[in-house]
Amino acid sequence: MTDRPRISESPEDFVVEELPLYPCSGEGEHTFLWVEKRQRTTEEIARALAREAEVRPRDVGYAGRKDRNAVTRQWFSVPGLDPAEALMLDRPGFRVLDATRHRNKLRTGHLAGNRFVLRVRGVPGALAARAEARAAGLSTEGMPNRFGDQRFGRDGGNLELARAILRGEPARKAGDRRGQRFMLSALQSAVFNDVLASRPTPLSVLEVGDVACLHESGGMFLVEDCAVEAPRAEIFEISPTGPLFGTHLLSAEGEPGARERAVLERWELGEGRFQLPRGIRLRGGRRPLRVRPVGLHVSGEADEVVRVEVTLPPGSYVTVLVEEMFGACDRGRPAAVS
Repeated sequence: MTDRPRISESPEDFVVEELPLYPCSGEGEHTFLWVEKRQRTTEEIARALAREAEVRPRDVGYAGRKDRNAVTRQWFSVPGLDPAEALMLDRPGFRVLDATRHRNKLRTGHLAGNRFVLRVRGVPGALAARAEARAAGLSTEGMPNRFGDQRFGRDGGNLELARAILRGEPARKAGDRRGQRFMLSALQSAVFNDVLASRPTPLSVLEVGDVACLHESGGMFLVEDCAVEAPRAEIFEISPTGPLFGTHLLSAEGEPGARERAVLERWELGEGRFQLPRGIRLRGGRRPLRVRPVGLHVSGEADEVVRVEVTLPPGSYVTVLVEEMFGACDRGRPAAVS
């Protein structure tokens, strides 16, 4: 047992609510389900819903994976399921809170963000005060947008599976194509984290050759004049980005580009160095190196217990935010639901 702060000692310590990207239309062949789950993975719920609807698991859509050791609420889409029947679903580990029809399947990334309410336990008073001060700075300057360690599996096992897939070796543990894509996205995440860690300047400072992202629209452009773009970075209109490697990656130039290429070579993922299995596409993309927490509020709830409330953009990790405020934390392992 360490003396570090702790999160997720019980599922109720870690509550996540998905913010939808768009409202349901009320008509169509798909039924969107607002599901509350507890100590279940998103994939487990998708398989359970597929059995209920007698469809293939891959026909069930969701916008993103949510933590297992938590109470989470998120949307799923299921083709052909009657909304009235769906509202009757109350199974061990999950229940349907709402159901309405929509025209299309829910796809990965179709969310506006996630709202978190969590408790951090074992926080002495001095650390709690520092965390509150740190929260104020993160709300202004933004937080590093690195991927959380849980992305990589136990002892980094997802990364080894991904490398095996790219070498053309059998990777049965990766499962179907959805599973293989997830493993490859975990490797993309690790490479991105490596590039982020190699950044020699604050994340609010642009370099010539950076690919910058406009936070509101998602547009990308190459930075040619830092003096011109710096004021936009200061007000969080734009930020530098890092690579999610793939077959159509927009690369940085200059010093940022050289660092990215060096990281890709370390991972043996330089141009022409990897081959995707048949049926798997990995186009690549860019991800902001920083994001701004919205509505970040830190408050003492009980003796050495701190409550954190925040909304983060899609794909950003609240565990990273917690680490930035409290340092390394231990995560609890609640007992499984029967």
